[in-house]
Amino acid sequence: MLEPEIAAFVERTLALYPDGAARLPVQQQRAIYDRYAAACAPALPSNVAADNAVLQSGAGHAIALRRYRSLNARRSRGLVLFFHGGGFVLGSLDSHASITARLAADTGLDIVAVDYRLAPEHGAPAAHDDCLEVTRAALAARLPFPDVTGPVLLAGDSAGGTLAAGVALKLRDEGVGGAVAPNEGLHERLHGVALVYPMLGREPQPPARNTEAHAPLLNLADVRTYAGHYWPDASAPAWTVPLDAARFDGLPATLAIAAQHDPLRDDARVFAQRIEAAGGCSRLVVLDGLVHGCWRALATSPGVQRLHREVCAFLVETVDAACDSARRSR
Repeated sequence: MLEPEIAAFVERTLALYPDGAARLPVQQQRAIYDRYAAACAPALPSNVAADNAVLQSGAGHAIALRRYRSLNARRSRGLVLFFHGGGFVLGSLDSHASITARLAADTGLDIVAVDYRLAPEHGAPAAHDDCLEVTRAALAARLPFPDVTGPVLLAGDSAGGTLAAGVALKLRDEGVGGAVAPNEGLHERLHGVALVYPMLGREPQPPARNTEAHAPLLNLADVRTYAGHYWPDASAPAWTVPLDAARFDGLPATLAIAAQHDPLRDDARVFAQRIEAAGGCSRLVVLDGLVHGCWRALATSPGVQRLHREVCAFLVETVDAACDSARRSR
């Protein structure tokens, strides 16, 4: 059963972003999605400043970035790289601006949104490669925001959750994750990953795959359409499909949030359980009455407000724990 405020949100959304839009031509989808995102976006918090920059990739293309910083924060305490959702096909720095700005306002952390390449023009692993390159630059203190310091974390919603989890797995394989080693700077290691209704495999996990196949705003057919755009065949590297990973140990602290009425609900559950089974630290939160994409209902929905609080608390607590651990090790 939908939360009443979410039922109203679904009705408003369908008036702007009609059911079945995922099967329209991609350029038409993007135009509809951009209009929808703009119509749903409140004014940015007055205590947040935003500035844009570009990171040149090793392959020669530009990756646009936008940093949000609370004007109440006297200095950078930590950095969260945010990867937006949109099924790998939709979304931009603008489409999720209200979410990223609120994260900055409510945590006091620097939030850097990443404008990765989109499918189907750029299939797997293009989006993952862009997010990995930005994360490596952050860990090496090479972002074009020279005053960003402190622990580095990742966050993402929907397909952005896929990207965050995949980057964490790839960096784990490269030895970058978990506790800070002696004489290692706080910014040189990935400290945490926050996933909001993430898409973590080519096919959603049961039972939600079946019980929520016709959920509002994202149904099983939509998931399969988006997956087909990004992973058109089986040739993509395994790290781009997090639930296909051979091991789940050695990952940073992970928050996985799922919405009850979402065919992807059990992706978050399975990923969190596998991390726990491997001896890692994960927290699973399943929120009743919510749907995929509901973060945009932050102004009206008590359930979404809890979702946002969970993410903010995880980010702040993880940064504080990393800083405390570094101080004790000196």
